[in-house]
Amino acid sequence: MREVADVTPDELASARPLRADARRNYLLLVDAARAVFAEQGGDASMEAIAKRAGVGIGTLYRHFPKRIDVVEAVYRTDVDGLVDLASALVVDRAPWPALVAWLEGFVRYAQTKRTFLSELFEAFEKNPELKSVSRERLHDAMASVLVRAQASGDVREDVDASDVMQLLGPMCTSPTLSDGQIERLLAVVEDGLRAPT
Repeated sequence: MREVADVTPDELASARPLRADARRNYLLLVDAARAVFAEQGGDASMEAIAKRAGVGIGTLYRHFPKRIDVVEAVYRTDVDGLVDLASALVVDRAPWPALVAWLEGFVRYAQTKRTFLSELFEAFEKNPELKSVSRERLHDAMASVLVRAQASGDVREDVDASDVMQLLGPMCTSPTLSDGQIERLLAVVEDGLRAPT
């Protein structure tokens, strides 16, 4: 019989649910990898990720045989989080605050990716579908909060989700921008989206 820790990334993505302890280890590893990448960027080691997660290196390699696999897992999980955030915001918040909260969530998500962009580009080269599917999911999430804010009259009608993503993209990937600059630029984007009065 296989050990729980022997579950592969492909099995995780399959319809068969993981046992609770395998799922817990997987999520611990993804969270640990996200934190280690944020701190160490491209220099992050598999050993540091396992240590941060509190699991043995063998458990890490059984879940993620290659370093690029853990990069993909962090990225997929973060995209899932933004999609879930959009779904929750359209239920829980008024249109304009929902849009602002999602934009802020997107910028936070994108800032964390600046520390391991080269690894992420490698993941996209290995799996081009990862980039295209994720981009479409993020576009749809953005559109769900944007269109609602347009329908309420809070946001100008002459922009769409693609326009807003183009505005945010360079701001999120530039390695030279400080947190303060990003905050100011996001405020400018939000002001520009407001419907004229």
